[in-house]
Amino acid sequence: MGGEFEPLKNDLLLRAAWGQDVERTPVWIMRQAGRYLPEYHEAKGNRDFFECCRDPEVASTLTLQPIERFEGLLDASIIFSDILVIPQAMGMTVEMIDKKGPHFPQPLTSPDDGQYEKVLKKQVDVAAELSYVYKAITLTRRKLRGRVPLIGFCGAPWTLLGYMVGDAGSKTYKESKTWIYRHPNEAKALLQKISEICVEYLALQVKAGAQAIQVFDSNAGELSPAAFKEFSEPYLAYIAKHLPSKLQEMGLERVPMIVFPKGATAMLDSVCNIGYNVVGIDWLVDPEEAVKIRGNRPIVFQGNADPAILYGTHENITKTVEHMVKGFFGGGKKGWIGNLGHGITPFVKPDDLRFYLSEIQRLTKS
Repeated sequence: MGGEFEPLKNDLLLRAAWGQDVERTPVWIMRQAGRYLPEYHEAKGNRDFFECCRDPEVASTLTLQPIERFEGLLDASIIFSDILVIPQAMGMTVEMIDKKGPHFPQPLTSPDDGQYEKVLKKQVDVAAELSYVYKAITLTRRKLRGRVPLIGFCGAPWTLLGYMVGDAGSKTYKESKTWIYRHPNEAKALLQKISEICVEYLALQVKAGAQAIQVFDSNAGELSPAAFKEFSEPYLAYIAKHLPSKLQEMGLERVPMIVFPKGATAMLDSVCNIGYNVVGIDWLVDPEEAVKIRGNRPIVFQGNADPAILYGTHENITKTVEHMVKGFFGGGKKGWIGNLGHGITPFVKPDDLRFYLSEIQRLTKS
């Protein structure tokens, strides 16, 4: 597959993700392709969000915008897509409501609602249903011309279940928690089904040209440590275990795997054992504390500044980067990929992000 793409000129992120020593910390940003960029709105035009995801040419253009704007400052691109393409492939309707976010007009309400059974029994043709994502990945790899690696991704089973049962934008996660505490076996059957689809979906992204993958467990922090152990961790571990063997079966090389369990600070120790190369951490854990928890395990951390630091002064951005460098690099020049502790937020000025990226470069060069 690799023969059709130009050789990689900047493999810093991949080497760091495999745990190797690097000349400086690689950096990329979650949601780096998005609405804080004026050019995003121009390219998007009047299309709805999911229309952009489903049009490989548009998705590819949006993926490349930050790479072009911040040339030489970003060490990876991430395909422009959404975690909710999996529920769509499973037969559920998802709408993107302007200024509100995703909405499921007919969420799963109980194991007896008729839809649950249909979703659970549906034979999902992952290759056909999500072909537009793979086309966008291949097109983007070609357009990148080896400048930086391309990351593919999916949503984690627990996070996707939350959306599918109607908890988009919830503060209490009432629906998800009703499912796991009232219908635990049925919830686990759905989580397992999602996990299997995730493995196939990620493997096909790699086949299309993704050079690393990330699993976003954005709602991990809504679970108690005991519930996380039961309803999130086993399914994250399933993906970590089965993706490499699936790639091998397809004659493809392994790629670095990143997991991002947002808010799961209390579970960081056990997340370091579930089989991912890189663990993304949010801003609620101090870098030095995270390094202590990791101990001598060969895990690379990714993160973890509060995205809101980008609304602040350049002096405070520098202070934040210095704090991360000191905390993550206590044990030498490896084990850290620079990022934010979640996605970039709206109304950030692109030049403030540019300063953040350049400070990580300046302060970590050997």
